[in-house]
Amino acid sequence: MRSIFSLLPVVGLVASALVAPVLVSSAQAQAPGGPPPKVTTAKPVVREIVETDTYTGRFDPVDIVDVRARVTGYLEKVNFTDGATVKKGDLLFVIDRRPYKAALDQAQAALVSAKARLNFSQTDLDRAQTLSKSGNISEQVTDQRRQASQTAQADVDSADAQLRQAQLNYDFTEVKAPISGRISRRLVTEGNIVITDQTLLTTIVSLDPIYFGFTVDERSFLKYQGSLGIGMGETQKGKGVPILIALTGEAKPTRKGTLDFVDNRVDNATGTVLLRATVENPDGFIKPGLFGVVSLPATKPYQGILLPDEAVSANQDKRIVYIVADDGTVSLREVKLGPKVDGYRVIREGLKGDESVVVNGVTRVRPGAKVAAEASTLPPSRT
Repeated sequence: MRSIFSLLPVVGLVASALVAPVLVSSAQAQAPGGPPPKVTTAKPVVREIVETDTYTGRFDPVDIVDVRARVTGYLEKVNFTDGATVKKGDLLFVIDRRPYKAALDQAQAALVSAKARLNFSQTDLDRAQTLSKSGNISEQVTDQRRQASQTAQADVDSADAQLRQAQLNYDFTEVKAPISGRISRRLVTEGNIVITDQTLLTTIVSLDPIYFGFTVDERSFLKYQGSLGIGMGETQKGKGVPILIALTGEAKPTRKGTLDFVDNRVDNATGTVLLRATVENPDGFIKPGLFGVVSLPATKPYQGILLPDEAVSANQDKRIVYIVADDGTVSLREVKLGPKVDGYRVIREGLKGDESVVVNGVTRVRPGAKVAAEASTLPPSRT
């Protein structure tokens, strides 16, 4: 039996045979006399772009109302379906109206009585004034009758006010929707007593349009204020900045809105500024409380230079691209990068936009060497 040590030379020969072709191929690619490596080049995409920043925010209703009872009584009827859409003025609840109807009738009778006393006192005063001219009645009696007439007029005014209050209480037994929107569930069932201004019956929120609020840091806010005029009063004058919002789970924004409010101060605790956009929601799909990601324009439109990420390499802490001259010679160019726009990386500095940049085969090139370049054209967008 051969020992394991006797097999080692054979294994070494096999391993050498497998590695040799790779080394020879690599040596041929680097050899001065070998064919230049093949790469794909393309000119950067140069077009008008707008850089965007993204923030997470939450949707809030434009209007929200806690519906409460305005008179005390037993709840007699619930007149809506939980979760339904209601219009302003729709009847929602009915509180037992009988005690308030009795109070209303009593107030009406009191007003009639007060008016009758006023008519009598006014007639009595007119008679006294006529007799006073002929000296058949004293001035004191005339003054007393004038006082009685004025008191009767005050009683009429008081009775009229009590009647209006009784009418209000009677009307308040019908609880109507103060706004249009989506109503929540009933919080009190029929037969329970409700207390004035205390018992919460339900809530209503408006859905169209709807607000989207988010916060930005101080540095970003100053950038937006300088480039877009955000926070300088323009947003409140109907010149809002258009924004796009993606709901949770959406890969792309599907909702359009307008930035129309910027808070008047920076929050001392967080160092952020509250921004708010108004979003159309005609289908009512968006509900208050949902989260979303807003894409906010960070710059004005400008001519941008765009490259795919695979064309950019790293050299320690620098970012570089490889430029191919007309004779196939490769040169290195340091660049400064910006954000991604439509699937491309923005090149802020380092390129003019007319260079032939290696976009495929970056690992096979080195500065000063020649390559066999195959020209290609990048599409305007990669999204």
